[in-house]
Amino acid sequence: MSKIVVVFHSGYGHTQRMAQSVADGAGADLLAIDADGNLPEGGWEQLAAADAIIMGSPTYMGTVSWQFKKFADASSKAWFTQQWKDKVFAGFTNSATMNGDKATTLQYLFTLAMQHSGVWVGTGMMPSNSKAAQRNDVNYVGSFSGAMAQSPSDAGANEMLPGDLETARLFGARVAAVTKQFKG
Repeated sequence: MSKIVVVFHSGYGHTQRMAQSVADGAGADLLAIDADGNLPEGGWEQLAAADAIIMGSPTYMGTVSWQFKKFADASSKAWFTQQWKDKVFAGFTNSATMNGDKATTLQYLFTLAMQHSGVWVGTGMMPSNSKAAQRNDVNYVGSFSGAMAQSPSDAGANEMLPGDLETARLFGARVAAVTKQFKG
């Protein structure tokens, strides 16, 4: 059985709900980055032992949160020794607007994974882009590089759309399947 960790920061709870859905699909453990940008005790060891690392951050001002960036910068210790080389990586994000520059956040996560000499997994999902598509369809936001969700700025985390959460769950399942193929 593959060991998968979802490491994420959530500012208002939306990314945490998304992380939980990803973890449910992947059979993964959650590892939350706190409000000060730190991992809990044993977090670095948990990542070192993982076969796959799925990273998540809200999109703030066109990129990851500063808390996630602090974690990413601290991962340079693992980078220096190539501790995460050949691990499977993937990423997800949420923002208040439909576009919200979420693609730049996923690009940031992809670049971080590549710096760690990892192997990236995209969604493997077709977008819901026909005239019959509904906002609650799977992959309605239409991302290939990682899972994306959209939550209005005045909506609580409990109001996230089931379609976005199902997209996250299916994405987690895909990462688990690829990890099994790659590491199994």
